[in-house]
Amino acid sequence: MNQPGIRPPLVNEIVARLSDSVARGQWQLGEKIPAEPELMAQMGVSRGTLREAIKALARTGVFEVRRGDGTYVRATSEISGTAQRVYREHSDQDVLQVRFALDTQAARLAAQVADASVIARLRELLTQRVAAWERQDYQAWSQADWQFHLEMARASGVPLMHELYGSFGDVFHGTKMVQRLEDGFNGCLPEGHDFLVDAVEAGDSDAAASSVIANLDYCMSWMK
Repeated sequence: MNQPGIRPPLVNEIVARLSDSVARGQWQLGEKIPAEPELMAQMGVSRGTLREAIKALARTGVFEVRRGDGTYVRATSEISGTAQRVYREHSDQDVLQVRFALDTQAARLAAQVADASVIARLRELLTQRVAAWERQDYQAWSQADWQFHLEMARASGVPLMHELYGSFGDVFHGTKMVQRLEDGFNGCLPEGHDFLVDAVEAGDSDAAASSVIANLDYCMSWMK
C-alpha cells in the first residue's frame, strides 16, 4: 500500500494511463497505438519511461510490440491479455474443458436473472448466426456465434464472468474454429443455442446447463 504523500513510480502511472486508453476503446483491438513521439508529448514523459510502460503491458499481453513496425493492441485488459497468453500454451481440448465450467455456470445464472431485452438480443444473434451459416459465410457465423456466448456470459449478471469469458478471444473461437470446420459439422446445432435461450427464457437453470453440456460435448467430438 502506498504511503500518504508518496507518489507511485512514474512508469506505473503511465501503465495505468495506457491501460485506461485501451479499456475506454480509444485504441481498438488489433489497432496500432500512436508513435512514441506523440505519446511522449501527450503524457509528458521521456522515451525510456514510455518504453518501460509499453514493455510492462506487452508482458501482460495487452500490447504486442512488432519490431520495426509499432505497438498493437492485443487485449482489452491485463486479465484478458494474461489469459490469452496462458491459453495459447494449452490445447484446444484443455480450453474447452474450462468452457464447460464457465458456460454451464453462466447459463444457470442467466436463467435466474435474464430479462426480455436480453432474450431478444440473444435471439437476434442466433438469427444472424443461422443466416451466415446458410450463405456459407463462416467468418460471420463464427463472429455471431461468439457474440452469442459472450452475451450469455454477460446475462449471468456477474461482470467477472463476462470478462473471464471474453478473455478466450480468438484463442478458442475465431479463426481457429473456422479452420476446424469439416464436412458434416453442424454449425447451427440447437443445443447450447436455441434450446439454451428457450431454457433461459423459461427460467429453467437445469435445462440451460444440460443444453450447454450437450453442445460442448458435440464440439469436443469434432476436435482432433
